Amino acid sequence: MEVEVADMDVEGQPPSSFKRVGLKNSIQTNFGEDYVFQIVPKNDWTSMAVSLSTNAVKLYSPVTGQFYGECKGHSDTINHISFAGPVDPHVLHSCSSDGTIRGWDTRTLQQVSSINAGPSQEIFSFSFGGSTDNLLSAGCNSQLLFWDWRNKKQVACLEESHMEDITQVHFVPSQPNKLVSASVDGLICIFDTEGDINDDDNLESVINVETSIGKIGFFGESYQKLWCLTHIETLSIWDWKDGKSEANFQDARSLASNGWTLDDVDYFVDCHYSEEGKRLWVVGGTNAGTLGYFPVSYGAGGTIGSPEAVLGGGHAGVVRTLLPMSILQSGPNQGQGIFGWTGGEDGRLCCWLSDDSQTDRSWISSSLVIKSPNTRTRNRHQPY
Repeated sequence: MEVEVADMDVEGQPPSSFKRVGLKNSIQTNFGEDYVFQIVPKNDWTSMAVSLSTNAVKLYSPVTGQFYGECKGHSDTINHISFAGPVDPHVLHSCSSDGTIRGWDTRTLQQVSSINAGPSQEIFSFSFGGSTDNLLSAGCNSQLLFWDWRNKKQVACLEESHMEDITQVHFVPSQPNKLVSASVDGLICIFDTEGDINDDDNLESVINVETSIGKIGFFGESYQKLWCLTHIETLSIWDWKDGKSEANFQDARSLASNGWTLDDVDYFVDCHYSEEGKRLWVVGGTNAGTLGYFPVSYGAGGTIGSPEAVLGGGHAGVVRTLLPMSILQSGPNQGQGIFGWTGGEDGRLCCWLSDDSQTDRSWISSSLVIKSPNTRTRNRHQPY
């Protein structure tokens, strides 16, 4: 059974300062104890891909939750999926601990390409880019590998920049010749990929975060800023162009936990940036499955504020991934008031619905929950 629908509203009449909230759909992605690892949208938002601990990727409608099919072929954990390929918008790419990067035609659900990094290689992250969009780069254990994706030939292997597993590889959106990698060794490395790529000539700068890095992302004007989440749940903000630290929240979990009356924040899932509002949020969760969107102020006197959205009642375990829907580009009615999707270790995909589909503020304002933390009650929420 692919879809279980649970239409749920907040119990009782909420105060006028509260947003009305509801859990629209709950989709059990598989039987058993399978995890949801990542949710990514197709460029036109006609489908979303969901990677699972079964080493498969399932495809759903982001609007209705309809199941479209699945892509099978990996023999080990899928670590990263993305539709952000250079040619065909229908092709989804995935990388795995089986040492391969595979391309899938999401119309036929068939594998259409495969690149093998070699024996005993685990691929944790990949990115397409380069000044002529011909490069595919991937973090393979502690090596940074480059291929020309057009002929699948390896063009470089950097072995000296990182000493431990490379967890993140991203070409900079505004400068496709620049590549940023991050690793368990605590280093963020910035490369210029022009010309013949090697460790000596192409490494431009290094940022030392001093602890194992889990996830990074770009934001701000010209994507010059970088947020960094670590495996010990710290958050830092950097200007990657000059290597300057703009904020370092070593106590990020405590700061977030102090912002609400729910259970302590146990982990962070992701960060999200609103281009329109020029605002950054860090998304934290509890082991019971509740998420909060905490605003981040960086620079002098940086703070993590009280949550501006809370998603509760959908998951029964750790949440691994979320996909906000208000960045849908096909019109205000296409998303039907959907705030977004989340997936986690309970094997569930949850679709969060707001009865207010207005998008005149940021995507977080049309969300599931409380928009006015200054006037909200301090009582613990009841499950809904």
